[in-house]
Amino acid sequence: MRFQDRAAAGRELAERLAHLAKREPIVLGLPRGGVPVAAEIARGLHAPLDIVLVRKVGAPDRAELAAGAVGEDGVTVRNTAVLHELGLSWSDLADQVEHERDEVRRRAESLRPGRNRVSLKDRTVIIVDDGIATGSTVVAALRVVRRLGAGWTVLAVPVAPADVVPAMAELADELVCLRAPARFRAVGQWFQDFSQVSDEEVRALLQP
Repeated sequence: MRFQDRAAAGRELAERLAHLAKREPIVLGLPRGGVPVAAEIARGLHAPLDIVLVRKVGAPDRAELAAGAVGEDGVTVRNTAVLHELGLSWSDLADQVEHERDEVRRRAESLRPGRNRVSLKDRTVIIVDDGIATGSTVVAALRVVRRLGAGWTVLAVPVAPADVVPAMAELADELVCLRAPARFRAVGQWFQDFSQVSDEEVRALLQP
């Protein structure tokens, strides 16, 4: 069953996460697509909303294939299986890695203009994306959040491939995934409306 759009998926996730409301969680969306999902969860749980910034490092000539990811606070995640398959080392991607680090810094300034990041120290943190394909960016987000002091990490997504879910469940303290199909081509196939989300929409959703 497909979701109508990201907001509808977020409302469904909010129902599944209602038990966390008493823990006064912080909800973090992965820009851009994860933020409309996260906004509905934050609204449903009466929780503060912020973003966690990570960037995929694509394989040379195959940008859709994640060789790894980078995130805020200098976090790096290497997809060793992909690197091995392509016969590459992480140093072979040095220029692209630095480019993505610069993009993380730029987007932090653009999407949080004049605002400090919400403190995660000892808090329950719900990390939200609009879906998982390979999982590299979500792994980076989890590491960023832990480095920033989160006490309990929850990963909440509308959809992820069935063969990826067990690994994600091991990385987060709690996982909520609404759909885990065995046959998975792309996240977008599980939404009737998967329109691109703009920076302006993200900034509007982040307004207190």
